[in-house]
Amino acid sequence: MPIPKHPFEPDAAGPLRGVRVLDFSRLVAGNMLSLQLADFGAEVVKVESPGRGDTLRDWREAGVSVHWKVYARNKKSITLDLKAPEAPGIILDLAAHFDVLIESFRYRYLEKLGVGPDALLERNPRLVVVRVSGFGQTGPYAKRPGFGTLVEAMSGFASRNGFEDREPVLPPLAMADMIAGLSGAMATVIAVRNVEVNGGRGQVIDVSLLESIFSILGPEAAIYKLSKKVRKRVGSASEGTSPRNVYATKDGGWVAISASTQAMTERLFRAIGRDDLNRDPAFKTNTERVKRREEVDAIVGGFIKQRTLAEAITFFEEAEVTAAPVYDIGQFLDDPHVQARGIVVEAPDADMGEVPMHDVVPRLSGTPGRLRTPAPAVGQHNREIFARIGYSDERIAALGQKGVI
Repeated sequence: MPIPKHPFEPDAAGPLRGVRVLDFSRLVAGNMLSLQLADFGAEVVKVESPGRGDTLRDWREAGVSVHWKVYARNKKSITLDLKAPEAPGIILDLAAHFDVLIESFRYRYLEKLGVGPDALLERNPRLVVVRVSGFGQTGPYAKRPGFGTLVEAMSGFASRNGFEDREPVLPPLAMADMIAGLSGAMATVIAVRNVEVNGGRGQVIDVSLLESIFSILGPEAAIYKLSKKVRKRVGSASEGTSPRNVYATKDGGWVAISASTQAMTERLFRAIGRDDLNRDPAFKTNTERVKRREEVDAIVGGFIKQRTLAEAITFFEEAEVTAAPVYDIGQFLDDPHVQARGIVVEAPDADMGEVPMHDVVPRLSGTPGRLRTPAPAVGQHNREIFARIGYSDERIAALGQKGVI
């Protein structure tokens, strides 16, 4: 079954229809944030540098801006040279016609332009100003540049990721940015709803990449307080449950097992012919199994090592044990469930014919998101947006000739 084709639906509406978002952000976090809003119908207008555009366009594979194609779908593009003397006035004019403004500039850059949150909210009291940064708008590190890599290191994530006898491992993708984008999108919808439904005023949302990724570490701080110990890296194992790991098959594949409930562990042990472990005090409870994690993994791993990946997966599916193959991207795309669900779709694209990308998530039964338009060219919507805020054709043309837009 091939990857489903998904034509763009330019006239499709969405539950956030009518919400207008002005996005000054660069790279991943802000673009991830505004993508969530755009996918569900908000009009997102990217403000880019004339000529060059968002830095995300420079992230290329085989000469193609694949990151831009995914993160900028459903968005529009206008241009503005922020160093031009006309820029502050234009920013305020734009802000007066939008519900949300997103920025990820260096510390207090908008204030230096004279268009900080106070000025923006004075011009538009209903505006929601979203400020995305590495370390937040306050505190000793507020002025530091904050790429995701830095907070992935500082948050405690990297120190927990990988194996004890090797270096800490950073994620191979923009994890902190994407988490911040998701949490920032939720906060934005909350703030917009407060304005629209509760009659509230606009406000400033402080999205910190450091705090966003730390939030997914769960009870790490509480565990540290109770144990007085820094937990070590355990690879793919877990310090909370056992058995839980990835196990090699005899044909070079890998199987992931997560028997994170007592009932599932008992079912697993029975399935592999070791029901005796369910009666053995050394393995009977999760607490004891975690203490003997390496022994448990040796038992489970030894069973799996005698089988091919296909044989192991079939065996555990028939035994109703929670197991899954470890996929690479090619295997994921070929999986019949992924194809049947349309988790990845191919949208029309001028460079690639079709560009594979994730479909809109999550799935809403009544008001689903849509792929409406492909990622825009730099400044593609200058005339449309500037005319909407009252700029004449002559003024737009003059700003273009001067390189302001």
